[in-house]
Amino acid sequence: MMTDPISDLLCRVRNAAMARHADVLIPHSRLKENIAHLLKREGYVSEVSVEGTIPKNIRVTLKYTPAKKCVIEGLRRLSSPGRRVYSCCADIPKVRGGLGVVVLSTPAGIFTDREARKRNIGGELLCSIW
Repeated sequence: MMTDPISDLLCRVRNAAMARHADVLIPHSRLKENIAHLLKREGYVSEVSVEGTIPKNIRVTLKYTPAKKCVIEGLRRLSSPGRRVYSCCADIPKVRGGLGVVVLSTPAGIFTDREARKRNIGGELLCSIW
């Protein structure tokens, strides 16, 4: 049993990027799928697909620059199962002066920091990506 599935997702993506793999398989959950689709929408990965039926997996295709450098420079888990971090919309931190993205879990769903500020909604800070 996995105690922190979001951290597992981030570690798998980070390890695949460091090893310069084209794609990575992640065990499926709706939360992980929503985060992966958010990464695609923000331009950090090129493709996200769900494969299989009984043991579902999420296949994330990583995006690289022409110089073979991964678009994702860093990933950091902000909340953990033992220490949850919540923020109202006015206090959501900016990553790298707005160049990165903070992923939030809100009552309305999974959003980036920009979307949460636009909707004037706060929530749990899941991770930051730059």
